[in-house]
Amino acid sequence: MDRALAAREYAGHLTDADLTLLALAGPGAAPGAGSWLRGDPAALLRLLEDPGTFGTVLGGGLGEGAGGGSRGWAVQASPFLIFALLVQRATTELASAAHVPERTGLRQRVPLFDAPALRDFLADTARRLFLAELLASFTRVASGRYRVRVAGRTRTRRFSELDPVRLAGLLDAVPDAERPGVYRRLGDVSLFLTGVFPDYVTSRAFGPVDAGRLLRAAGLPGPQRERLAAGPAIDLLEHLGARWYRTACELAPVRTARLAVAGDVADRFRQARRVLNHLADRYLLAAGQSWFSAPGS
Repeated sequence: MDRALAAREYAGHLTDADLTLLALAGPGAAPGAGSWLRGDPAALLRLLEDPGTFGTVLGGGLGEGAGGGSRGWAVQASPFLIFALLVQRATTELASAAHVPERTGLRQRVPLFDAPALRDFLADTARRLFLAELLASFTRVASGRYRVRVAGRTRTRRFSELDPVRLAGLLDAVPDAERPGVYRRLGDVSLFLTGVFPDYVTSRAFGPVDAGRLLRAAGLPGPQRERLAAGPAIDLLEHLGARWYRTACELAPVRTARLAVAGDVADRFRQARRVLNHLADRYLLAAGQSWFSAPGS
């Protein structure tokens, strides 16, 4: 996805209220509608990328890290605009970072000197858009029931977008034409959980049965399944998330620009996950923020 197309995609997500907020951040800002930005995606993208827009739209009350409070959130802004600005904020912060904390266990962190790789990930407009869309998509989580035949009998099963094991069960029930969409969402939930709720993933540690179901759904050979099932849950979901994105790309009848970005993220899954870890630590899960329901709640 080139920069011009990404700019149009940003414009398609933003509400009229979002555009008005962004227009106020521009040069010569004056009260009034910002609908003109929808017809000038390039100008819109320049405003989103301007470091000053973050403070203008979200206010000065947004804290640096946990405990910053929520006074600075602009209530008129849509979740997508807030996440887009937060991803851009991460781009600014990591531009000068020497190292970024990495998890080595539950609530344990060590400095990892891979900031250049994270900067490279965020350098691409389409990948920044991908992360903003991903976060916005999980502010409301789909769940429900479906029917599947097992041993000649029809059974009812439940699924939730925050439960990769149950979500993978849909692969047995949907038509072939819908399987790429399920694989794509499996990639999304793997990235979201490891990025935003890594401590939950670490503490949950899939049991042998659930890990086996996920690995079989990914079509991995036996020896590789055994190795991944015995390792950390984050490593398991990292591997499976990347594989599911690639499978979605392979099975889709048409490789759209959006799907091509998912394939690109599959090759950089760890970098994407670590950018989200940074955002979660500093903003998404800071005290006073409640953008996402905790998995299993």
